[in-house]
Amino acid sequence: MSSNWRISSFNGALLAAYFIPVWTIIAFSIMVSPIHGLYERPSVSIALYASDHLHLAKMATVRLAWLLALARITVVAFFVLFLAMAAFAPFRKSRASGIDEALAVALCLGSVLSFASMMMASKVGEIEALRMHAAELLMLLGTAIVMLFETSPKRTAEAPAIEADVPATELSLQQP
Repeated sequence: MSSNWRISSFNGALLAAYFIPVWTIIAFSIMVSPIHGLYERPSVSIALYASDHLHLAKMATVRLAWLLALARITVVAFFVLFLAMAAFAPFRKSRASGIDEALAVALCLGSVLSFASMMMASKVGEIEALRMHAAELLMLLGTAIVMLFETSPKRTAEAPAIEADVPATELSLQQP
């Protein structure tokens, strides 16, 4: 097995394996039938909160459903971008490739959406939706914490040798 896989990259790939199909199916069910898709289990907390507390009209509810579908598809797109970049070794080995940034954006947007859904589920009393959104939020936050505290791999071949003939008092910034 390749030794250049980081724990956060592997964990992100496992998360992408869950979130890409699940959130794509949810988003497409909302796109096909906005009201019916919004009142299914994954989005019912948002729908009940919007109808109970925000008193949205039918067309505003449809717009909210499409906005929710767009948010889910955006998270899926960043997970797909992360997987595409992680699949190719040159991107994975390069520090400036943006693989961590794609995963970070997916984690951030997904966490905000799951947290908001979890809070709305607690307000309307949907216990099963609350459990589902809390589990998704914990998965996303766990990967974010691993990314935050993971150190970058040390590269021994690229470390420059210290030159002994240059005096320690002369810095390259002080020279004209």
